[in-house]
Amino acid sequence: MAVDTLAALAPRTAASRALAFQALIFVILVAVCGYLAFNLIGNLGARSIHTGFGFLWSAAGFDIGESFLPYDGRASYATALLVGLLNTFAITCAGILISTLIGTLIGPARLSPNPLVAPLAAAYVEAIRNVPLLLQLYVWYAVLTQLLPSDGGAPALVPGLYLTKSGLHFPTFGEPPRLALPALILGLACAFAYRRVARRRQVESGAPDRIWPAILIALTPVILVLAQAAFTTPLDLPQQKRFGFVGGGTLTPELTALLVGLSLYNAAFVAEILRGAIQSVAKGQSEAAAALGLRRSQALRLVVVPQALRVAVPPLASQFLNLAKNSSLAVAIGYPDLMSIGNTIINQTGQAIEVIGIVMAVYLALSLAISGFMNWYNARVRLEARA
Repeated sequence: MAVDTLAALAPRTAASRALAFQALIFVILVAVCGYLAFNLIGNLGARSIHTGFGFLWSAAGFDIGESFLPYDGRASYATALLVGLLNTFAITCAGILISTLIGTLIGPARLSPNPLVAPLAAAYVEAIRNVPLLLQLYVWYAVLTQLLPSDGGAPALVPGLYLTKSGLHFPTFGEPPRLALPALILGLACAFAYRRVARRRQVESGAPDRIWPAILIALTPVILVLAQAAFTTPLDLPQQKRFGFVGGGTLTPELTALLVGLSLYNAAFVAEILRGAIQSVAKGQSEAAAALGLRRSQALRLVVVPQALRVAVPPLASQFLNLAKNSSLAVAIGYPDLMSIGNTIINQTGQAIEVIGIVMAVYLALSLAISGFMNWYNARVRLEARA
């Protein structure tokens, strides 16, 4: 009886010991955080530094060279941080899209039987991956600002498109079409509805599920709106003058260097992820596709890539997170991202703790958003175990 009682009490004793240990760790962490907070408040008081977020509504007093919002020096610090947030968000989204497209081409190219394509793709991947990103940004910025022709005598790449020391100059619409965003939302909603119907039809009839009709449905409304605007609204072409350009749109050298450097650097990693995912698919899958009479390109698109995608999505999520965080290197070449504007605000106000806290919260939210989307997509494409 005594032995049975001791055996019954043993798990409770172990659980109590574990709970006591966790409580001790929690008390230690609270004590350390309290000490750091008390020390911080004392140091700030000794230096007469006031804390709080009231400074966000004061006039910033500095200009920002690149902004997606109307902004001048009379705007508040909060508006300046919002401009930096939008700049960071734009470069992150554009970098993810471009690097994915380039990596999707380079990854399969490394597996090509062509004796020229595969070595060139391998050379690109090895050269880009093994040079620090910061150095690559410096190189691209130097190329764009030092080696390109000046505005006065630059030849056009194509009619209306110029690449000079002052940036990339391109045609724009006189006024953005107001219906472009509603058209895009409508197209996405129709594509989502089509995908649901197509998946149901695939389950019922076994018909192949193709993605390109959904893409076409999603883009058709916005393409029609842009085409209508192109025919009814004259293009605003950049006109080359002696000391610069008039009209059109411009991507500054800082933005261009950051976008090119980030995209090419991350595309090398995306290419390696896709190459490894493709090679993880059993060789028998390709042989079965060949036995069915599928060409190599058809087997890759219809058989190999859908299976490789299930392997590639988790490491792709990590790489996209790295791209979002690496965008903070924009401060090195003068692009006004969130980190750069935050540094300027700290220098002017001295509110380092508050600004750094805001910047950390923004990067955390951006990373969690990317991670959440990739986890959702991974859940949709992963293989389900069969009972």
